[in-house]
Amino acid sequence: MNLETATATQVVTGRNLVAGEWDNNGESFNSVSPSTGKVLGTFVSASEDAAQTAIDAARRIFDTTDWSRDARRRSRALTELADNLEARIEEVATMLSRENGKLIAETNWEVSTAVDWLRYSAASAIIQDGGRSAEVSPGMYFQTGQEAMGVIGIITPWNSPVILSLRSIGPALAAGCTMVVKMPGQTALTNTLLAEIIAETTSIPAGVVSILTEAGNAVSPALVASKSVDMISYTGSTHVGRAIAKSGAETLKRLSLELGGKTPLVIFDDADIDVALQNAVAACTLMNGQFCLTGSRLIVQRGIAERLRPLVIEALSNLRVGPSEDPTSDLGPLIDAASAKRVDEVVTEAMSYAKVLVRGGLIEDDERPGGAYYAPTLLEVDRLDVPVVQDELFGPVQTFEVFDAEEDAIRMANGTDFGLGAAVFTTDEWCGRRVAREMRAGFVWTNCWGVIHEGFEQGGLKQSGYGVLCGPTAITEFQDTKMYAQVAPPR
Repeated sequence: MNLETATATQVVTGRNLVAGEWDNNGESFNSVSPSTGKVLGTFVSASEDAAQTAIDAARRIFDTTDWSRDARRRSRALTELADNLEARIEEVATMLSRENGKLIAETNWEVSTAVDWLRYSAASAIIQDGGRSAEVSPGMYFQTGQEAMGVIGIITPWNSPVILSLRSIGPALAAGCTMVVKMPGQTALTNTLLAEIIAETTSIPAGVVSILTEAGNAVSPALVASKSVDMISYTGSTHVGRAIAKSGAETLKRLSLELGGKTPLVIFDDADIDVALQNAVAACTLMNGQFCLTGSRLIVQRGIAERLRPLVIEALSNLRVGPSEDPTSDLGPLIDAASAKRVDEVVTEAMSYAKVLVRGGLIEDDERPGGAYYAPTLLEVDRLDVPVVQDELFGPVQTFEVFDAEEDAIRMANGTDFGLGAAVFTTDEWCGRRVAREMRAGFVWTNCWGVIHEGFEQGGLKQSGYGVLCGPTAITEFQDTKMYAQVAPPR
């Protein structure tokens, strides 16, 4: 699809869905394509007043209606929402690719997978755990049950806004909650499409879900500080996650935080080199390296390092950086020029202590406007205590680190503050099991990377956060456990 022609046919005005009504009161901003540097449309950044209106509506619906008590109704609503999103996959995926620079194949995957996750949530609404009951002594009965927590504040990032919003919206709706969703300004037009789909889902009562796009910092603090919001589900950086935890403590707010990552790929001498290479390249470049699970560290055993190193160098050097909708592009631009410059500054500083294997970086002779294109970079390092190893860069930058013994690999892999993902490549099953067991990470893959499924939990350890989403546990993130006791009257 031609970008210039298609853009003219798109809805290019962002809107906020507040308590069931469209609200365009506030400061206006542009949505800019990182592929072209051109304005795609305009949107209004939601205000603190809009956030309060949405919170009040969500609180009122939760407290005064039977939404939280009718599981079959909620299951039907989630099924309808999935159907409505499925009917507009191409439209949503195209806009997302234009706004955040991900390849169109990746955004199609994101939206399609979000449909599957909604269907899983629809099922979980009616098969959830019913609790326990027992007569503990003659005439004395105890029972536990799961009840919807209340009003949820959901805060999602720009790198995968559709699936990461619905990953929380789905189980929260299944649990019986109402919610206010704060979405990022970088994907405002995509957010509006999602809001439209929710508004068109007639089985979701108006005000149960509000979608607010924010360019500044008014909505998120209002959600975290509000006594009417019972829980925050946040996906984003560790720095912001800490701030949310600190502020949320004032109201003893329940928190689910999936934060940053620094995923190591540990590659043993006996690994299938073709499998390792394919995953190493994908792990660096998927979502243009702007992924909390980006495989930014290759930890390679010395015996295979000499064979793997030139293969990774060749593969990364030959990737084509181009517009997100161009089918010949291997990776698109970063979210904006400021991000590309920030990543390049870290790489430039790292060159003082690292060996440059591939110096991609900013494309200096690029005639395309925007300044967000960034070619993959590979640096060989022999230290753990350096920023390029310790910090989440959010760009296609990878380190090559060599180890000798299994215990060295484990020490190096666990040598950062993060604990979101890790991968092990070996044909020795028991080595794979041992190393995976020792990894301090919420996701651990063996002979693969980045594989996820809606039926299994997702979450991090250490400074990558706490709480889980997806899988049968996800619904319990949005529920309270309540105990009932009853004593039979005397006969």
